[in-house]
Amino acid sequence: MHLYLVRHPRPIVAANTCYGRTDLAVAAEELASAHASLLPVLPKNAQVFSSPLRRCMDLSESLAQTLGCAKPTYDERLAEMHFGDWEMRTWDDIPRTAIDAWSQDMVEYQPGGGESVMQVAHRVRAFRDELTELQIEHAIVICHAGIIRLLAACEHGLSVPEMALYAAQKPHKIRYGELLVVDC
Repeated sequence: MHLYLVRHPRPIVAANTCYGRTDLAVAAEELASAHASLLPVLPKNAQVFSSPLRRCMDLSESLAQTLGCAKPTYDERLAEMHFGDWEMRTWDDIPRTAIDAWSQDMVEYQPGGGESVMQVAHRVRAFRDELTELQIEHAIVICHAGIIRLLAACEHGLSVPEMALYAAQKPHKIRYGELLVVDC
C-alpha cells in the first residue's frame, strides 16, 4: 500500500496558540494553495481518510472530488491530540510548571488534562491496523502533524509505547499542506 500522509493547511488562529483538538477553519486562499500543490502528486481514485476536524475535512473533500475519489471517510482516531484546558491559550499563558511537567514525561503526561501522547498512539495504531486489513493500493490520509509522526512511526515497526516515545521526542518540521509518502 502507498500511504499519502498530508498535513492540513494553516488554520485561522493567532500565532503561538495551543489549538490541538479545537475545530478551526482554514482561509480560502490557504485551502486553494494546498489543493493546487497536492493535486499533481496524489493518485486518482485513491481511498481518502480524514480527521473530522474542519481544517482537514475541507481539504479532503475538495481533493476527493477533484481526484475522482469516493467521499472521504472521517475517523476520530485521526483527530489531533486534545490539550484539555490548554486549548486556545497562548503558549505563554500556560503555566511554566505545567509545560515543564509535560517535558519531564512527554509520553504519559496529559497536557491540560487532555490526552497523553500514549493515548493518541493507541488510537492511531488501531486506525493503521484497520487500514492494513483493507488491502487497498493507495490511501490518502489528511490529518495533523502529531498524527503523521505517529503513522510514520508505525512504519518503523515500533510498538505503541515506542511509537509514542518516537513521536514525542522527535521535533517535527512538517509544514502545513505538506505531503509525506510511505510505502508499506
